[in-house]
Amino acid sequence: MQSFCYYCPTKVLFGKDSEQQVAQQVREFGGSRVFVVYGGGSVVRSGLLGRVQSALDGANLPCRMLGGVQPNPRLALARQGVQEALSFGADFILAVGGGSVIDTAKAIAHGVAEPSVDIWDYWEGTRTVQKSLPVGVILTISAAGSEMSDSSVLTNEETGVKRGLSTPFNRPRFAVMNPELTYTLPAYQVACGIVDIMMHTLDRYFTPTKGNQLTDAFAEALLRTVIANGRTAMQDSHDYEAMSELMWCGSVSHNGLTGLGAAVDFVPHKLGHELSGKFDVAHGASLAVMWGAWAAYSWREHPERFVQFAREVWGIQSGSEQERAEAAIRETVQYFQSLGMPTDFTSLGIGVQPDEVLWGMADKATRGDAMRLGSFKPVNKEAAFAIYQLANQ
Repeated sequence: MQSFCYYCPTKVLFGKDSEQQVAQQVREFGGSRVFVVYGGGSVVRSGLLGRVQSALDGANLPCRMLGGVQPNPRLALARQGVQEALSFGADFILAVGGGSVIDTAKAIAHGVAEPSVDIWDYWEGTRTVQKSLPVGVILTISAAGSEMSDSSVLTNEETGVKRGLSTPFNRPRFAVMNPELTYTLPAYQVACGIVDIMMHTLDRYFTPTKGNQLTDAFAEALLRTVIANGRTAMQDSHDYEAMSELMWCGSVSHNGLTGLGAAVDFVPHKLGHELSGKFDVAHGASLAVMWGAWAAYSWREHPERFVQFAREVWGIQSGSEQERAEAAIRETVQYFQSLGMPTDFTSLGIGVQPDEVLWGMADKATRGDAMRLGSFKPVNKEAAFAIYQLANQ
């Protein structure tokens, strides 16, 4: 094992009816006035939001609601949430939803804790988060893993820039995970979630770091589990076993465990963020598009890593090193396609783009070629353009 520092303080309450414990958990972590953040109408139609409000009211915990969070969470709504939470006197932020809702809740928590700072400064890297309000989560989508991660993503809709922020202050205090709350998801959202879960591990697994056998084994087992249960979930989103495995995989995939001791990459994520920021496409779909292009561009840098991936995840044992590496890439891309996910710009619905658009996204991803992305095969602006070209079909 290589050296690492692992910190994952989120309390997890997993299983059927676990959302019934939400008021108790808010109290346990010091909440007395709760600002509840949610997305669209599904949590309303399912009755979940009403049950949450009743539980808080029953525990004498005043609450205020903010809905309307969209995929690729918007900076403007987070800023609005900061002002409303301050006006309400909130001391606890509760996210009821998936990754976009949780990321918005994290942003609001930072903004309320330091109201003199514009929250976008944190995502731009010009300010560092020094304190935050406690955040709790009731998870309704297995995908982003934000319920246990130190990450949060926001999109500045005025500039089309999508940024990620990692800080220990992003870790929620508790995460309530009832797999039954994911039963009402459309198939497309389930598929996007499966890709997102896989990518959070793949972007850690493809690393130049040697050793870390147990970390590798965690990652490989998680990928095999997601692949198998993802197939079942796409056929029956009410299959408790499959949905429960996906939910736990989503959390473990992004809480740091599958990359301990290794340099991470996340190039497909960063390039996918530019797709999402410019074209407002689903995060998971952008990742499905970018991974095959990134892999085709990068595999020769460390072919032995792709050979291990082929053997341990896809069971590919025979052929030359190149044949096994390319077969593993092909299997992964075909799996994404079997979920109904796009794997190029045309199937993403944006069509083949002119070079100037690709150069623009490459420029934004690398911040004007001032930043090198990734660790597996570090990517500059020219390389980012080349990867976009491979996806531009």
